[in-house]
Amino acid sequence: MSNHIPKGSNRLKIALRNTANVIGNLKDTHLANFFRRICFRRGRAAAVSATARKLALIILNMVVQGIAYNPPTTYEFLDQKRKRKLQEIKKLLTKFNLTTHELGLTTSSL
Repeated sequence: MSNHIPKGSNRLKIALRNTANVIGNLKDTHLANFFRRICFRRGRAAAVSATARKLALIILNMVVQGIAYNPPTTYEFLDQKRKRKLQEIKKLLTKFNLTTHELGLTTSSL
């Protein structure tokens, strides 16, 4: 069995790509935020493909394994964002050889 996917289109692929395109036009959902992040970095066509694949995996897990789709809450997403920002700040502090004491911060705040 090879990893080669034959050219051509099937109905499921078209349906998933159309759904991913519609998700890209939504305002504020987990999948729409995912779509926008990919779209900003790689372009709309890549975002449609990535979101369609993500949808396919969600559907596969729901059908085959019987796992209900449980989208992450906004609190979890914001917590992940906050952790990434903290890592960026710590990296900048080490890059410029600054300490939290020099900035007037306590070590418990970072």
